[in-house]
Parts: sequence; C-alpha cells; structure tokens
Amino acid sequence: MTLFRAARRRLFGLLVGGMMIAGGTLLTGCDTGGVEGTGGGGSSGFNLDNCTIPTDRLVDGGVPRNGIPSLNGYTAGDDRLVGPDAEDAGYLADGDRVIGLLFGDQALAVPHNILWHHEIINIDDFAGRTFAVTLCPLTGSTLAFDRSAVNGAEFGVSGLLFNNNLLMFDRREGESLWPQMSRGARCGANVGTDLDMLPVMVMTWGHWKEIHPDTKVVSSETGHNRTYTARGYPYGNYNAPNNDRLLFDIPIDDRRPPKERLLGIPVEDGGLAIPFGELDDGSTARAVEVTAGGREVVVFWNQDARGAMAYRPMIDGQPLSFSATENGRFVDDQTGRTWTLDGRALDGSARLDPVETAYMSFWFAWPVFQPETALWTDQG
Repeated sequence: MTLFRAARRRLFGLLVGGMMIAGGTLLTGCDTGGVEGTGGGGSSGFNLDNCTIPTDRLVDGGVPRNGIPSLNGYTAGDDRLVGPDAEDAGYLADGDRVIGLLFGDQALAVPHNILWHHEIINIDDFAGRTFAVTLCPLTGSTLAFDRSAVNGAEFGVSGLLFNNNLLMFDRREGESLWPQMSRGARCGANVGTDLDMLPVMVMTWGHWKEIHPDTKVVSSETGHNRTYTARGYPYGNYNAPNNDRLLFDIPIDDRRPPKERLLGIPVEDGGLAIPFGELDDGSTARAVEVTAGGREVVVFWNQDARGAMAYRPMIDGQPLSFSATENGRFVDDQTGRTWTLDGRALDGSARLDPVETAYMSFWFAWPVFQPETALWTDQG
C-alpha cells in the first residue's frame, strides 16, 4: 500500500495498518490492476458496464464513495463564506494557493487547503449560478463546472480514480461517473454528456486579496475536523516538481518535470500545455501570445502570484496586444489601459473574455488526457 492511498484513507479518519506518514518518505509499490483487484472499496457500488473509458485504468483510491466528503449547499449569503479579514479565514497564509472565480463584480476564492481534504465544493447559489469547484490533489487539476447538465445535483467523490484523476459522481438516482479532467460522464446513465466549465484563476491568496479586497472565501468552519493550514497537506512531498511517484502507475512523458504546474488549454486537436517553468523567465510578469485550436490567445503570468490565465485578446471587436509592467500588471498597446492578472482593466472600463476551458494541472497528467497536446516553450 502506497503513502498516497494511506493519506487518502487518513482524510476520512481511518487508521491503515498502523502505518505512519512522516517526513514525506515515499513507500514503494503501486497497484496496477483494475478496481476489482485493488482490495479497497472495489467499484464502490458503481455500475461499470457501459463505461466509455478503459476500466483497467480505474483504480480504487483507498476510500469508499463519500469517504472524502465533498462540501455542499453553499450560497452567497452563507456564513461559511467570509471576508478576507474574518477570523475563520485566518488559516490562510498569503502564499497559499486559491482557486478564484469572478462573476461580474462578485469574487469568490476556494483555497487549495480546503480542497486537499474535500476535493469538491458544491455551490448552490453564488451570483445566481449553481456550480462545483474541484481539485484533484493527485493530478493537481483545478476545474469548476456548471451543474446544469445534472439538473443542479451535487457532485461527490466516488473513491475511484481514473489515471490518477478524481472520479466524481452525481448524486441522482441514475448516477454517473465523471472523470474530472475528461469534463464529462464516462460511465453510467449520462455517458457522453459533457459539463460546461467556468473560468477559474489559480493564484496566491495574497495576490487574489490584493486585486479583490471584497472577495468571499471558504472559511475553516466546514463542519469537519481538519487542519486547513499549509501544514495540513496530507500527501508528504508528493507535489514536488521532480517527484515521479504516483498512486497509479502510468507512463510519464519526460519532456517536463512530472509535477510541474502548467496552464492547459484543451481543444479538439489535443490542446496546448504552457508550463510555468517556461513562463517564469525571472521577470515579474509576462504577456505571452499563443495559438490554441487556431485561435489567438494571450496568457498573463505573474511570478509573485504564481499564476497564469488565458484570455481572448480583443475588446469590442478590436484586437489587442499586451506587454507586462515591472509592477506585475499588463498594458495593451492599442488603448494604453492597464490590466490585472484576472483580465480586468484597472480603470474598470472593460474585462477580457477568459478562455473558459483553460485550467491548471501537473504536467504528467495533461498528456494522458490530451495525448496530442502541443507543448509551448519559450523558444517557440
């Protein structure tokens, strides 16, 4: 049994064979069989008869369905969503990563610290939207989904993984399994149904607060007994960029460090991977022009925020080109306006359209789900 499966079991309070996790030491061994051969929760009671993904790539992640509890029922007026200066937001340090969402002038931050332990948060009503924000700690992937495709039903953590990635399920009578990075149902009643993505921006809490001082953030009062500070990360040194250990053994493309973070843009021809290590040339910020799916895209990168996001470089039909400033902002050459990392003009006059499908993940996982991906490098 690996460290990672033990860590997942520890998330819901099980003691696994007396094994202690200390100092991030990695244990050898990995299960490579399908769910029936992994000895944990089996298929967790899900019907796998009509899967459109290879079931031999499904693995028992060490917990039963709902063993990692999603957070549910959040609304805009919820006292579990607090301001950045609230006592219940004190678990966050400025360098912690958050998943930022912006609806008009209403900002919401969902910290990685929370989702390490819960992986899914179901928002029932924020700015009139019903959606789920998800993080798979094993693939480093952060995606938010409109829940209209499941008629507003909640998503839960199935306990199964597909190619190391979170396998969500919808809590309906005709439940289905939804691999997070596939962005659609691949087993069950809704096979073939895709989920609409909401644009998310991953950056440090300090930077998100700076550009959104009125943001709401998920508080530490979740109803669960967890350590939500950075020291509560349950997977040891799993997320170290050069760490090649995985829960489920799959081939790793060695063109980049396996756990390097990237901004990925999936498109029909395989998409584009933009590694943070290529974006980070030592400057405070960069605006990089790329092409994804035949469309021009500009990627904003801020070193201090440790974040990047992709936008369509056009306002009111006018194409824009950008350069970065020394203070981490961006200026367009056509109007001279200054823009923030989240694509807003500093004077409040405009906002760039984000590429809704862009999201962050670890490198090793991206080409598994986007096998024909292009890889952007600073050399072109």
